[in-house]
Amino acid sequence: MSLAGLLACGAIRFVTAGRAATPFDRLLHVVRVGWGAALIPVTATYLAVFGAYSLALTPGRANLFSATTVAGSLLCSLITVLMVAVYTALLPWTAAYPAAVGLVALGLYELYVSVVFPPNVYFYEWYGWSRDAVSHSLLPVLALTSVAAGAALSWPTIVADVRAYRRRNTTLTARVQRLTATRIEAVDVAAAELRRIERDLHDGAQARLVALGINLRAAQKLVKDSPDAAAAVIAECQVASSKALAELRALVRGIYPPVLADRGIADAVKALALDCPIPTVATIALAGRPPAPVESTVYFAVAEALNNVAKHAEATRAEVTMEHRAGMLRAEVTDDGMGGANPEAGTGLLGLERRLGVFDGILTVISPVGGPTIVIIEVPCELSSPKISIS
Repeated sequence: MSLAGLLACGAIRFVTAGRAATPFDRLLHVVRVGWGAALIPVTATYLAVFGAYSLALTPGRANLFSATTVAGSLLCSLITVLMVAVYTALLPWTAAYPAAVGLVALGLYELYVSVVFPPNVYFYEWYGWSRDAVSHSLLPVLALTSVAAGAALSWPTIVADVRAYRRRNTTLTARVQRLTATRIEAVDVAAAELRRIERDLHDGAQARLVALGINLRAAQKLVKDSPDAAAAVIAECQVASSKALAELRALVRGIYPPVLADRGIADAVKALALDCPIPTVATIALAGRPPAPVESTVYFAVAEALNNVAKHAEATRAEVTMEHRAGMLRAEVTDDGMGGANPEAGTGLLGLERRLGVFDGILTVISPVGGPTIVIIEVPCELSSPKISIS
């Protein structure tokens, strides 16, 4: 690839990186590119320190490139600077690293030369050019200046990146720990839900169906000898079957309400507001539907919040609002009750918090004594199938 191609690739990467980020990130990118560009003058300084720009007048002495003419020496220097410029354009994030390290290394070298070798000792190779060309008393000053410049350059580049890496690592560790905890909670919640369904089936519909079978066998025996008694037993069977069917329907609604599956969370929450024993207003603005698992979790969270309002808040009115903004589905349940709700007190709010945690959701409860109580539910998700519903 030609030099122009490399520079073009670097420019394209810079522009696309800026477009993919926020304005602050683009500004940070520009600043970081500026620090990376420091590698070019640092390289030029190295060339000057080691005598790349001139030829030795002393017989047998060589410059950095062992060139025989000034033009050849300058050409080699120009090629070196262009190669560094290409590297800076392609990798601006890390170009400041060798610049900072190079300044510190150069300062330490000059300090070593000024301390170890006496003033009248001369080098006749490229690595002693600055030692011979600069006054011995100025070498410590140049050395300390170079080290200070390298340390200053490393602070917004190397040190800043190390700190950012540690922060990301800490965040990632916390994220893994949270995912581990929510995974365990998800398993516990699923197991508890299965036990609840099993218990409801065993104590409700299953018991009624067993009794229904016994009554039908009794009615079968009474049909010939006592038709009236058989008719009465059959009537009882009809009542029992109706109750069993109602319990099964209630159980199905508890697992996944049909209105939620058919019409989405907006209409399902409106139905919850209409069924609430206290006057409830629902204001919902969603440009689509969230994923089914998130939809179900948020629905039951709102249902639990309204249930707590009806049972414990002693409220006269409630309000439910829901919207999707910045990739977050947010539902808010407010009531004018007596307040004092505490998720850590072992109420249903603790279970809601665990369910929401499976989806990285957040449950916030603001409930001072005396009210009002505000329950905020936030779950990150994206919407689909555009639809707006406001009531």
